[in-house]
Amino acid sequence: MQSAELSVAREAALKGGEIVRRYFHEGVEIRTKESFNLVSDADVESEHVIADSIRRAFPGHAVLGEEAHRDDVTSEHLWIVDPLDGTNNFAHKIPHFAVSIAYWRHGKPECGVIYQPMTGDWFTAVRGQGAEKNDQPLRVDATVGLNESLIGVGFYYDRGSVMEATLAAMGDLFRTHIHGIRRFGAATLDLCAVATGQFGAFFEYELSPWDWAAGLLIVEEAGGRVTTCLGRPVPIERTSILATNGAIHDQVLDVVSARFPVQNA
Repeated sequence: MQSAELSVAREAALKGGEIVRRYFHEGVEIRTKESFNLVSDADVESEHVIADSIRRAFPGHAVLGEEAHRDDVTSEHLWIVDPLDGTNNFAHKIPHFAVSIAYWRHGKPECGVIYQPMTGDWFTAVRGQGAEKNDQPLRVDATVGLNESLIGVGFYYDRGSVMEATLAAMGDLFRTHIHGIRRFGAATLDLCAVATGQFGAFFEYELSPWDWAAGLLIVEEAGGRVTTCLGRPVPIERTSILATNGAIHDQVLDVVSARFPVQNA
């Protein structure tokens, strides 16, 4: 798997991951951006290092990051960065979080990298070249029924209608006799779990682009399918996400679309 952008993304993710891992071991002050939404110096410093690496390699490219960089999402060359996905896990000393970097061109994903700094695992994809975990090819799960599937779910920071809709959809999914539901608190890695075949599907009713920009391509290049929770193409904005192995997409879509929160429609 080769791409100039992929090489830059990997180098930048490694630098960001080193910062995040150091803060995890040494400790860092955790602050709040809004209710239940945490941020730390690890997030901010990681993003600055990643953005600097990208701009040194590609001075004219735009960067959209979670913490500080808000370039135009309609730019021809757009890098979408999550310097630390899973900050709540990070804050509570749960070593399940990741650095995510995606390169989009003309509104389409061209390469994506998700790096888990605590395990050293790499998830990568280049459009048309497939997806890999630690340089080994990835393929989504081959099951064709919900009653054979484990489903991943995420909760946004909303504790009102979006939370209630998610809980209702979870109940409906259980009634289809799925194997179970898992909520690990890092959407980037949940999307990788679809690509590796651990999850048959993952859904969340509200996510920002940096949460899914790399994972979307990794799932698609592993043979899966990604839409919004209403079955629409995914826009580069805060949106809902449904990622599946493809075979059960419509079955999961029937459930999650029926519970879709009206305020997000």
